[in-house]
Amino acid sequence: MAELLGVAVLGAGHMGADHIRRLDQVVSGARVVAVADPDLGRAEEAVAGLDGVTVHADPSAALAAPGVDAVLIASPGPAHEEPLLACFERGLPVLCEKPMVPDSTGALRVAEAEARLGRRLAQIGFMRRYDAEYGRLKSLLDTGGLGRPLMLHCTHRNVSSPPGFTSAMLINSSVSHEIDAARWLLGQELTAVTVLRPRPSAGAPEGLLDPQLVIFETDGGALVDVEVFVNCGFGYQVRCEAVCEQGSARIGEDHTMLVTAAGGAREEVAQDYLVRFADAYDREVRAWVDATRQGRVTGPSAWDGYASSVVAEAGVRALESGGRTTVELAPRPDLYADLSR
Repeated sequence: MAELLGVAVLGAGHMGADHIRRLDQVVSGARVVAVADPDLGRAEEAVAGLDGVTVHADPSAALAAPGVDAVLIASPGPAHEEPLLACFERGLPVLCEKPMVPDSTGALRVAEAEARLGRRLAQIGFMRRYDAEYGRLKSLLDTGGLGRPLMLHCTHRNVSSPPGFTSAMLINSSVSHEIDAARWLLGQELTAVTVLRPRPSAGAPEGLLDPQLVIFETDGGALVDVEVFVNCGFGYQVRCEAVCEQGSARIGEDHTMLVTAAGGAREEVAQDYLVRFADAYDREVRAWVDATRQGRVTGPSAWDGYASSVVAEAGVRALESGGRTTVELAPRPDLYADLSR
């Protein structure tokens, strides 16, 4: 494909606006041709300075806009199912931010609809698969040089939670990244989840169960634990350590700039996921654009999006019940036979 890939972006909030900037300034081979957001003023602001972009309140109008070859969905999760199905009907390749669809029933509808097409159109935005450190850890585990993985120890910390953030969202919003990363790193499905709750931090809003310790079991006999702490107050930190039979490997050690001045030194700590994973987002969108222009679809699939929703729902039930909860996945369509792709 010699011409630029025309992309419609659905959602012009924090994430959507960043993707619009990325498509315009960072990633070659594509251009934004349409944007949809219920807040037309926000959409206009996100495309200020871009030529030839139409702005819409209705996502379906953006999909039908002239020059749309592909779609990037960055609207809130509950709004994803309808445009995903519309993209399938139109044969449009789509990059959809996580969660693909928050509820597992809707997520399964999406995966089954794509499976009926007999070909993939959707890539789901689990961007950690494109992070350089996660990529090196994946390669190391795949070679088997450290022996069989036994455990993954994960940390997920945010400076503060946004207004309206609930105890369940620590799992179905924050830990959803670790759910996908664990499945991908290990090449195993998560089969059960337990959630332990220490006394809430004094920095957490009233009623928010923060932090939490989430423990997953896998069908390969490994254990995955995730400390999720969304009001730690000091920075955004994501770490992962794989403990294997013959060694261990750890990523996410905050290798950032060290500033020395006025008789002291300080190390910068990222305050936002768009800072920590800026390169991963760039790699993700660049890979999507390149593959789409070649008529291919790569990266996390709609099945990965479905599996993440199922595991997250089991995690929320475990949080509410205080007990171990099993994960029940539907039969996997042949289209998604390879867990690791």
